[in-house]
Amino acid sequence: MATASKSNPAKTTDTKAGAARKASGRRRRTGRRDPLAITLLKKDHREVEGWFDEYEQLEDDADKLALFNQIALALKIHTAIEEEIFYPEERGDVEEDMLDEAYVEHDGAKKLISEIEAMKPGQEFYDAKVKVLGEYIKHHVKEEEQPGGIFAQAKKGDEDLDAMGERMASRKDELMAEYGAPKSN
Repeated sequence: MATASKSNPAKTTDTKAGAARKASGRRRRTGRRDPLAITLLKKDHREVEGWFDEYEQLEDDADKLALFNQIALALKIHTAIEEEIFYPEERGDVEEDMLDEAYVEHDGAKKLISEIEAMKPGQEFYDAKVKVLGEYIKHHVKEEEQPGGIFAQAKKGDEDLDAMGERMASRKDELMAEYGAPKSN
């Protein structure tokens, strides 16, 4: 329990364990850092989820189109790095059925993206299709990120997920350049 300091009654001293950690230069961690591959994929997930939420607030068709195009590009690149690098390298570490379902979910999302790209905002079902795509992506993200999901299984596997993350980041930058988009951070 912390005690009040004599020189400043409002200031408290650390517990013995806290003082020992400070003296050693160590900090207590509440959780282990995700490896780079998982961090990269989760960052993409949060970004796209935010854009879907933002889309819901838009009323102007030009703004909707611009944001959807941004979402579509991000999803195309994200699925590419997962399908080219992450999923194949995780075969054997992640349950086969989960990876197979992930590929099928990607295929469904790509088809829906293609349908939306063939439309214009304001057309019948445009907004509904964007909404369904967002819900579809949320479901897919949950399957990857849930306890026991793809990411949890990958972290327990034999692959070097930091080295894989470097390859994924490099490939993402290549794809961004191919599509004429700025490099990722």
